[in-house]
Amino acid sequence: MRHLALFVAAGALCAQEPTVARDALNQGVRAFQSAQYADAIRLFQRAVDLEPSNPAARLYLATAYFQQYIPGVVSPENDQIGARAHDEFLQVLALEPGNTVAMASVASLYLYQKRWDDARGGYKRLLEADPNNADAYYSLGFIAWSEWYPAYQQSRTNLGMRPDAPGPIPDPAVRSDLRTRFGSTLNDGIGNLQKTLELNPQYEDAMTYMNLLIRERADLRDTPEEYRRDIAEADQWLQNALETKRAKAQRFTAVGMGSAPGRIQIGEAVQQQMLIRRVDPVYPPLAQQARIQGVVRLNVLISREGTVVNVTVVSGHPLLTAAAIDAVRQWVYRPTLLNGTPVEVLTTASVPFNLDPVLTLK
Repeated sequence: MRHLALFVAAGALCAQEPTVARDALNQGVRAFQSAQYADAIRLFQRAVDLEPSNPAARLYLATAYFQQYIPGVVSPENDQIGARAHDEFLQVLALEPGNTVAMASVASLYLYQKRWDDARGGYKRLLEADPNNADAYYSLGFIAWSEWYPAYQQSRTNLGMRPDAPGPIPDPAVRSDLRTRFGSTLNDGIGNLQKTLELNPQYEDAMTYMNLLIRERADLRDTPEEYRRDIAEADQWLQNALETKRAKAQRFTAVGMGSAPGRIQIGEAVQQQMLIRRVDPVYPPLAQQARIQGVVRLNVLISREGTVVNVTVVSGHPLLTAAAIDAVRQWVYRPTLLNGTPVEVLTTASVPFNLDPVLTLK
């Protein structure tokens, strides 16, 4: 997740803290990097107790909780972790109202919890503070699609249209109703994705959702010419997304992970025994619509602390590889020791994507 990078970026603040809380912060960072999350939280909490008005200490504590929160998992323990992260981020914002790390993290929590209105408000506040934040614009586009898609899919299902059967919605009354209820949502989503791509022309996920929103908007058109125009535009965005994914994969492969002093290679089956945090991928909506399944195989470089620092694609469908990479980058392993010294590890990982053939998409 992106908040891991935010945590690392915040690390430089430790050296600047003049209070006795600095030692607790430094120890907490080391515990976090060693995947000892309970110890990290305890140490960060100690730093907060020692200096409650220190926004950096609260930011560390909030981010440590956020790292342990698992999107999509509904359980009392996970809900409590999310609530603790949320409360600590709000404490940071009470001390530093313009802290964009805390703003982005709160908005992300709402997004993970499918609290669409709260997430939208959070990202808009973030954009007020950081107008060139491409991730915030992308998230607004994603929220628009997430709000619109269930009603769109339900309407198609009610009319007996198969998930994998393209074509405009045949009932004019249904088209009109969807346009009335979601026309502004679609336009806002497309507009925010366009802004994302102006800021970052290589943002392939934004291209993918641009394709989806325009392709689905086509189903609401009243004339064949409008429908064909939207489909042609959607096809171009899909092609752009696939080409961008291929280019990035080729760059990763060209850079390579190679060999280096203090680095060893371990087989997948053995290294899996060292895995202490596994995050499952989010199934790409476009791949779901196209009924694409399969296994993505990846080369993975693991740091001395057990975090994933580089991933390259070995094989897999282009529509699945980005989701697989995003998931594996969040995996955490126990540090591997060679003669008592932590070493980097080269290994492989297999990420399966399976669709239940008896279920329709929701």
